Amino acid sequence: MRLLSAAQEGGSTVAECLATARRIDFSDDNSWCLEWTRIADTNDERGNAALAQGNMPTARSNWLRAVGYYQAAAFPCDQADEIHRRAIGRMRECAVKYLRHRQPAGEVVLIPWPGGHALEGYFLPAAAGSKPAPAVICIGEPGQRKEACLSKVVRYAGDRGMSVLAVDLLGAAAIAPFEEIVGRSDLESTIGHIMDYLVGRDDVDEHRIAILADGCGSSFVARGIAFDDRFAAAVCDGGIWDLHERAFLRDRFAAADAGFGSGRIFSRVARNIKCPVLISTGERGWLKPERVRELYDGLRADDRDVTLKIFTSEETAAAEGHADNTTLANEFIFDWIASRLGIATN
Repeated sequence: MRLLSAAQEGGSTVAECLATARRIDFSDDNSWCLEWTRIADTNDERGNAALAQGNMPTARSNWLRAVGYYQAAAFPCDQADEIHRRAIGRMRECAVKYLRHRQPAGEVVLIPWPGGHALEGYFLPAAAGSKPAPAVICIGEPGQRKEACLSKVVRYAGDRGMSVLAVDLLGAAAIAPFEEIVGRSDLESTIGHIMDYLVGRDDVDEHRIAILADGCGSSFVARGIAFDDRFAAAVCDGGIWDLHERAFLRDRFAAADAGFGSGRIFSRVARNIKCPVLISTGERGWLKPERVRELYDGLRADDRDVTLKIFTSEETAAAEGHADNTTLANEFIFDWIASRLGIATN
């Protein structure tokens, strides 16, 4: 579903997805990876041929699709598997080729993170003549890769004059120390280090930086912005998961201790978020809409600038992470970001 949805953004084609799916032999454990790698290789080679002929738009389009197909190939494989390593390596190569040959060119950046694990990001500057430009950080849940942002969000930011820093927690290696990363007690500190990098750039307007938590609710992003008042706007769960856990514990132990959880259910995370927040979810997401609205009402306390958008099944974008229609969700999300950063979109 994610691959088919990416077709709207240039991250795949419907015809290639269906043709590849038909070739997969589900009695062969390696068939999934091999078939997606095959179609990815085809797009990569097609992009290289277009580059040699001077057809840059075609080259970029093919590399962008190859990125998505290589990621699909690696998805079900163990990180130590050779197929996984090759797919991730080829995916990164195609992403770098796309960055280098877009206008204006993007760049691969390394962001220090205490503990010896440097964060890797892709910085895609806004169009020439708009410096210093507002910027948006796009970061996913631990385990999600930044390459998906290239097709998913870059166009929406660029159309509105924003630079993009796409970053993940996996670093530059094909085999990432996933368990080590997720187990860190200071996971939310990532956000501050990323912001430190951006405000140090001459081509970024440090007063107009937003963050987009891609994929799931990304509560670690909410924790990160709660203690960093440099953000001008944020699209994340706003600490809803934290509030949900607290409510669960209150209800669970209320019978044993009548005093437990009395009064308002509020968290340190939610209480400390200063910037405007958009909570964007679907009615078929990980929490029921009525539960999200209940928690949202708590976040709205003290007149905080919190916006809630729940996409319905009728309008689509209602799946977890808006995977069924990222286009519709991103139009709403980036219009909201632009309004909070003071960007005219007419």
